[in-house]
Amino acid sequence: VVCSVSGHDKGIFMVVVGQDNKVLLVCDGKHHRIEKPKRKNIKHLRFTSLKLDGQQYQTNKAIRKAIFENFKSYKEEA
Repeated sequence: VVCSVSGHDKGIFMVVVGQDNKVLLVCDGKHHRIEKPKRKNIKHLRFTSLKLDGQQYQTNKAIRKAIFENFKSYKEEA
């Protein structure tokens, strides 16, 4: 799980679902869904210590639930 540190989605927690060259493919299950993940530069992300297993990010609803259970919010409090 990562947190965006720049851009329109600043402060939003997201799950890394893939990699394409120098960018990671991330989704939050709400605005950026699994079907169309957002391409995000690695230097614009802050990695958290949370790692999800395969069952926790199979659906958009499961991603939203896992983020909310672990961080109590979809957005980081500043």
